Amino acid sequence: MIVKPLLVAALALLAVTASAQTALPTDPAADWSVATSEHRVPVEGGKVWVRVNGVIGEGETPVIFIHGGPGGTHVNFGSLLSLADTRPVILYDQLDSGMSDHPENAANWRPERFVAELEAIRKALGGVERWHVIGHSWGSALALEYAAAYPEHTASAVLSGTFLSTSHWITGTNLLIRDLPDDVAATIRACEGPTPPAANVCEPATAAFYAAYNGRPDRPAPTPVMLAYRQRYGGKGFNATLYNAMWGPTEFRASGSLAGYDVSGLLARVDGKRVMFVVGQYDEARLDTVQDFLALTPGAELAVVPGGSHAYITERPEVAEAIFRDWMARKDAQGREGK
Repeated sequence: MIVKPLLVAALALLAVTASAQTALPTDPAADWSVATSEHRVPVEGGKVWVRVNGVIGEGETPVIFIHGGPGGTHVNFGSLLSLADTRPVILYDQLDSGMSDHPENAANWRPERFVAELEAIRKALGGVERWHVIGHSWGSALALEYAAAYPEHTASAVLSGTFLSTSHWITGTNLLIRDLPDDVAATIRACEGPTPPAANVCEPATAAFYAAYNGRPDRPAPTPVMLAYRQRYGGKGFNATLYNAMWGPTEFRASGSLAGYDVSGLLARVDGKRVMFVVGQYDEARLDTVQDFLALTPGAELAVVPGGSHAYITERPEVAEAIFRDWMARKDAQGREGK
């Protein structure tokens, strides 16, 4: 559900390496940083940075991708910009993340403000009457909240790497810890206890959890284009302060404002035929939990990415693109047919 501090630190290290060794791409056709338009949209608390590939009003129904966190950025959606061959693709950084304003005001860190942020973007872009909302991890909760609040503007909602309930998430991560090697699981439990061991003991165990469920060892290495994009458009990157305030110190313990968060009840309020859940085979968002959510959403679909973890979008980009492309094409066709 959450963008991982350890993972972000690793990406930051890769970006530094790229700046020293890799020139920015010179081929615009291969450069993620080439957007059709960029915007700074006023929202409660400041302005958020938005990029659009494609022209609003042309092609099929637009899609907006909603990143995880809280405190993450849009950058891992870069490989999905290929979807702009048929429809406008909209990426953005939530307030206090990445390229957007960083007022660092905790009064802004409320789920309802993040949902209102989405609607402000839709209105500011003009001509977006309906769009597909695809949220990953924390972003999937925002996608569901948006779909429930604005059904008239939601062509479909994809709940990817699904986080809808903190209690379900914590139960799931603790079951996943149990499946790790005994020594790793014991170390993680000790690190979550009242008197944790030193960081040099805890960090390798946490890294082992991520390698199993969020960034598999066989994932492809970042390409020069990916690294250069992160260098150019990473902004201030992941916001650990926001993450800690809303979630907590680790994936396994929620002590922030989302500790009692649960929007699974909204599944009964949305049109299930316009909802799809997507998880990786080895996702932190456990398949059995997501199947429970699926059962609460009559008519919804479920896609599982073989070999993928919570980071399946960067691990299996071709599969992710194919799933999203097929889903949106079918929903668009059904919309034209009035179904």
